[in-house]
Amino acid sequence: MKKNIQRAAVLGSGVMGSGIAAHLANVGIPVLLLDIVPNELTDDEKAKGLTLDDRAVRNRLAAENKKKLFKQNPAPLASKKNANKIEVGNFEDDIGRLADVDWIIEVVVEKLEVKQQLFEKVEQHRSPGTIVTSNTSGISVNAMSEGRSEEFRRHFMGTHFFNPPRYLHLLEVIPTKDTDADVLANMKTFAEEVLGKGVVEAKDTPNFIGNRIGTYGLLVSARKMKGMGLSITEVDSITGPLIGRPKSATFRTLDVVGLDTFVHVARNVYEQVEGEERDIFDPPQFLKDMAEKGWIGAKAGQGFYLKKGKGENKEILELDPETMEYRQGQKLKAPSVQAAEQAKGKAAKIQALAYADDKAGEFTWDTLKASLIYSAEKSDEIANDIASIDNAMKWGFGWDLGPFEVWDALDVERSVKKMEEEGENMPAWVKNMLNAGYKSFYNAAGDFYHKGAYQKPDINEKEIDVATLLKNEANVITKNAGAVLTDLGDDVAALTFTSPNNSIGLDVIQMVNKALDEVEKNYKGLVIANKGKNFCVGANLMMMLMEAQDDAFDELDMVIRRFQGMTSRIRYSKKPVIAAPFQMTLGGGAEICLPSASIQASTETYMGLVETGVGLIPGGGGNKELYIRELEKIPEDADIDLQPVANAVFEKIAMAKVGTSAQESAENGFMSDRDAIIANSNHTVWYAKQKVQELHEKGYQPPVRQAIPVVGETGYATMLLGAKSMRTGGQISDHDLKIAGKLAFLIAGGRVPKGTNVDEDYLLDLEREAFLSLIAEPKTQQRMQHMLKTGKPLRN
Repeated sequence: MKKNIQRAAVLGSGVMGSGIAAHLANVGIPVLLLDIVPNELTDDEKAKGLTLDDRAVRNRLAAENKKKLFKQNPAPLASKKNANKIEVGNFEDDIGRLADVDWIIEVVVEKLEVKQQLFEKVEQHRSPGTIVTSNTSGISVNAMSEGRSEEFRRHFMGTHFFNPPRYLHLLEVIPTKDTDADVLANMKTFAEEVLGKGVVEAKDTPNFIGNRIGTYGLLVSARKMKGMGLSITEVDSITGPLIGRPKSATFRTLDVVGLDTFVHVARNVYEQVEGEERDIFDPPQFLKDMAEKGWIGAKAGQGFYLKKGKGENKEILELDPETMEYRQGQKLKAPSVQAAEQAKGKAAKIQALAYADDKAGEFTWDTLKASLIYSAEKSDEIANDIASIDNAMKWGFGWDLGPFEVWDALDVERSVKKMEEEGENMPAWVKNMLNAGYKSFYNAAGDFYHKGAYQKPDINEKEIDVATLLKNEANVITKNAGAVLTDLGDDVAALTFTSPNNSIGLDVIQMVNKALDEVEKNYKGLVIANKGKNFCVGANLMMMLMEAQDDAFDELDMVIRRFQGMTSRIRYSKKPVIAAPFQMTLGGGAEICLPSASIQASTETYMGLVETGVGLIPGGGGNKELYIRELEKIPEDADIDLQPVANAVFEKIAMAKVGTSAQESAENGFMSDRDAIIANSNHTVWYAKQKVQELHEKGYQPPVRQAIPVVGETGYATMLLGAKSMRTGGQISDHDLKIAGKLAFLIAGGRVPKGTNVDEDYLLDLEREAFLSLIAEPKTQQRMQHMLKTGKPLRN
């Protein structure tokens, strides 16, 4: 590789091109985003008196697509400020600027001839050593580089991002026969460590790995649905979480992807394969009819599903493939569905469905069987090993288990016997594996079967999986029902929550205190690193509601005191505590992070104090900690009005603001210069461990307790006035106003003169009193019940 990638150019500014540019900007890489020059003026441009020679017109496509980044949902930009790193231009005026970038990514229309013509121009302007890649989803990368120089071809490969590029973890890297091995290795490392991707090397075959296997499975499901006379909703009800797939299952997924895109991807394989495989990739007629009608999914307003009405009258209808009309849908009811819902663990759920003698069982077995055999048949053709196939499907399609992991869950011997009894031809290598005594594709250590033996996966040293640590009792220092303290090595300990949804209860609080005791005696520091869908979405809401409804306020007071004491211990621990949050880090989860010596977040870390949504205020010291973080931004001895500081904290907590990225969380005040953000969430524990060691080597000292200046009674009146104005304007309810009043009183420091210095314990007392008074309110308890029942806030 010529040098580190410090600047990039993206050629093509459509949804994928602009999305890739946004992702590069999110990780700090300046991007030149180019597109074609328009050949005619818009009405708006004519009205402004512009001509085809004006720069604004010539850059129009890239400029308009950059603007669309601000409106898309989910947001491609981790912060709106990142758009400043994207500069727009066009293929004619700015092609010469490709000489100044380190990576050129082509994202134009999926036509080989167009790509070849563009690469011919690129070669005339790129500097030697510059990486050139194509984001193609399935066109041959070897064919694209034909006619180019040897030096160009050595630095060329495919880099297939999945849409949306910011959020989907998978990046397929496809080398050509001429790609330099060092260039390939460096690109894979860069993609994993800087872009935060899960990198899978694919072979140059139609649709590579993810789209080859995924498209096959979806087409098999569509055909089986028609053959069994099942409905769209019935299929989706059994092809989602019950078999370890996303909630969008089969047809909702297609609505999101877009049927036009899906048909195009299927057609790409259809045109390049033969025989029975070719027939499979010819979509059923009803899919073609839908595409012809423009019923291509969410972006067209209808597809397999159609939303009608609004509010309470809103309903979601399904398409009847026979009549091509929309109707009410119903989930598939079968004994195996109920059995799978009650089964514990992924393997038990899949087996409960697949081996059942009912409709759900027949559909699940036949579709899984076809996909598993196909994956095995194509494994050597499309990938270097089976782990690459499994990772592609997990990282690109959101599957909990890849095809070969699913096969293991089914029990390979049992399933192969059943398949052969049904007349299926088993790939020879699978039979050889079983005959040689290997009964599964993966062993207990996580090694995968490859050409006659188990092989260890190639895992980056920065990828530390705390779930794996927990499985080995030798790593466990101490544990209870809510959390486990493990040894991370190098005299660093890790605390991991194991409570349901990583919620915070007395058991977790007890383990945090116990962990701090142990770490202060025997370790350099502590990393708080959870595993699961989210880091932590707060305290155990059900437990608190039950205590409040039983009028057990003494018990609640005790719990809140212990919670506050725990977060204070984190702040003043003699050894550094580093939090490694990811995904939702809300309420009590944020309160764990805020007092830590440092937060090691990943890009997709969403922090916020959201207690007002259930009629409460933060009770674990979060109000005080967020206020202190705002104060820390003020230069020492600066003469500054504290009211804007108090107002900012009040607004963030009262409005339950949640950052939609770690960067936005930092902009909201939840992170500061002592914290860090990386792109790859799988590396946060490693970096957190390094931070512990770094602080230890520097002779870490906990912060010194200091008096906290507050705005007092006049500041309280100012904040309350703002809340009352919102109530008068109908923006909040009476109960919202009551909550806001309690919060304002706390942040202001109560009825003291403006500028008074108070201690932390005083603010914690105010916080606890406000929390307990609010949880006793019937309307707060109604909000808590509604959240527990629906997962949504109640405005009452």
